[in-house]
Amino acid sequence: MEMKMSCVCLVLGLVLLMTVSSDAQPRSIEGHPDNCCFSFITFEIPDNEILEVVKIHPGCPKKGYVVKTKSMGRLCKKDLQEI
Repeated sequence: MEMKMSCVCLVLGLVLLMTVSSDAQPRSIEGHPDNCCFSFITFEIPDNEILEVVKIHPGCPKKGYVVKTKSMGRLCKKDLQEI
């Protein structure tokens, strides 16, 4: 009986340790940065191609803009003046 109790305490202790040491952080759906850019284009985008321009989420590691275009999809630009 004492052996079973020791095993249960050990398992619960390990689970608690894993939970505390986990670096996963809960995020709300609204706060999740899903428009982060890690590489940026350097060429100009024709005005007639641009559908939408959205500033990259402040939680992203690099700052810039996501440009949604008709034929090229989503592109990342560092500066709006380069568009």
